[in-house]
Amino acid sequence: MSKLWKKGIALTMAATMAVSLTACGGGNSSSGDKKEAGNTQAADAGGKLNVAIWDNGQKPGLDQILADFTKETGVETDLQVITWDSYWTLLEAGASGGDMPDVFWMHSNEATKYMSNDILLDLTDKVAASEKLEMDKFPSDIKEMYQYDGKTYAVPKDIDTIALWYNKDMFDEAGIAYPDDTWTWDDLYDAAVKLTKDDGSQYGIAMNPSNEQDGWMNVIYSMGGNVISEDMKKSGFDDPNTIKAMEFVDKLVKNAMPPATVMSETGTDVLLGSGKIAMLSQGSWMVAAFKDNEYISEHCDVAVLPKDAETGKRVSLYNGLGWAASASTKNPEAAWKLIEFLGTKDMQLKQAQLGVTMAAYEGVSDDWVKNTDKFNLQPYLDMMNSDIVFRPHSRSTLVWWNMMTAELKEAWSGNQDMSTVCNTIAEKMDQMLADE
Repeated sequence: MSKLWKKGIALTMAATMAVSLTACGGGNSSSGDKKEAGNTQAADAGGKLNVAIWDNGQKPGLDQILADFTKETGVETDLQVITWDSYWTLLEAGASGGDMPDVFWMHSNEATKYMSNDILLDLTDKVAASEKLEMDKFPSDIKEMYQYDGKTYAVPKDIDTIALWYNKDMFDEAGIAYPDDTWTWDDLYDAAVKLTKDDGSQYGIAMNPSNEQDGWMNVIYSMGGNVISEDMKKSGFDDPNTIKAMEFVDKLVKNAMPPATVMSETGTDVLLGSGKIAMLSQGSWMVAAFKDNEYISEHCDVAVLPKDAETGKRVSLYNGLGWAASASTKNPEAAWKLIEFLGTKDMQLKQAQLGVTMAAYEGVSDDWVKNTDKFNLQPYLDMMNSDIVFRPHSRSTLVWWNMMTAELKEAWSGNQDMSTVCNTIAEKMDQMLADE
């Protein structure tokens, strides 16, 4: 077992995966309506395929798609939803000698660790020989994320962007025009302060250190900063533009957000759904859950993220999950058939139409926008035409990611100033990247 793999296991077991559920498809981060899977042992040869995911909001649509697969192939499946941290604990236990699900989601945080340790089924030859897949229709960043040493280990499942949710009633009460594509980050700040009530009953916006992809990282890249260099060898936290962006976030934390303890204990999505905050930047993966929330459905809508007044950039980070299989599955052919089926244009389109999430296949997410009339989801697609940035990662992302969020908590809680924290992160992160 490699040093990288051991380091990953130790981190997850010790820190219980401190990374946000927002990292593309992370599910209903604090909604509390996820279910623990009861039995995730691999299927016997010829038996059901066990399929594991972590987002309960996507289950209804995926159940329909898996039923189509069974009808077409005769292969039965058992779809199980596992909470985010338990999901990775289960996979790591399976990778260390236990049983793993047959087919499951893979994430950019963890992909390299699993691919480099031969834990995932090598799909290279199967993908190349497939007459059903059109791999050129998937975003290159997402395809490459699930390739290692010239081999392919997952087929792209989805793509996501970030947009701004806002409470229409709160804006109306304050006499503030709804957010639109003219907004800068300064406009968002001014509105957030005005929408914050002195009695603590309402705040302008909410964001945790763990709300990286769906929160403050978009500000960093919009203002010309970066989290990690393109060659993945150096931290960007000591870049003056990054520090400038994080000091802007710090102003929001101090003047327009609930106390840090409230946000961490309650969850920003719950705060939006309980009428405690007026705005929330959030990923497209949360739409399925928000549709089922009566309060959000009645009071909220969606706009594009603000742009920076100086750079003119409107940035959304994006990511995408991959469908992967265990290298030790007893049903490798059936597992491949399912992955291939899920990657076809027809099933990617059906995923969008059912509102599961935006699809990775080029051009079919227009149908995802139409899956509900409760919200205007077009801003999520509009963000695809902005200065999109692929979610920062490296060979061993979680080693520095967990450190980063832990350090930022010191700034959020007011224990240290943001500039000092950013420089501390840069110093520690540079060393961690050097060790990779």
